[in-house]
Amino acid sequence: MFKQLIIPVFLLSTALLVSSCGKDPDPVNEEEVITTLTMTWTPQGGGSPVVFQFRDPDGEGGNAPTITSGALAANTTYSVSLELLNETETPAEDITEEILDEGTEHQFFFGLTEGITLTFSYADTDANGAPIGLETTMTTGDAATGKLQVTLRHEPDKGATGVAQGDITNAGGETDIQVEFDLVIQ
Repeated sequence: MFKQLIIPVFLLSTALLVSSCGKDPDPVNEEEVITTLTMTWTPQGGGSPVVFQFRDPDGEGGNAPTITSGALAANTTYSVSLELLNETETPAEDITEEILDEGTEHQFFFGLTEGITLTFSYADTDANGAPIGLETTMTTGDAATGKLQVTLRHEPDKGATGVAQGDITNAGGETDIQVEFDLVIQ
């Protein structure tokens, strides 16, 4: 009886071993390491660009980041572009292209404190026609001061209610970077 069991047990063990040595599943697309976010505001009617920038070149947990911004003109429309870098690598890795290439897995959201009037519309889309936010059109309202929060979500639910219009409430996903800029409209 022992001999009759050995062959089936051996065959079953071999089959399990061979099946466990198969191809690894697709690698998980990890969140990006972003140490620098540059937001360039170019007035559509002409004029000098205004640059907002977050820099944390040593990455999370090291030295405190630096955050700079400039004043925007009231009641003005700007073409706004975002550039993202990973400066923990040499040379610095341009994350902007990666976000564009993986557009279906990324979306930027823009939040404001009360009292600030700033409208925006996405000017770029992913392969499915959903917004990304590396390029936007933003129009300032009357003079005011407050905060502008820029958030990049990794794997948001772009089909959820309001997400395509820039409402982060139902987006889900993971935050790759979130920066709060001082916003002065004069």
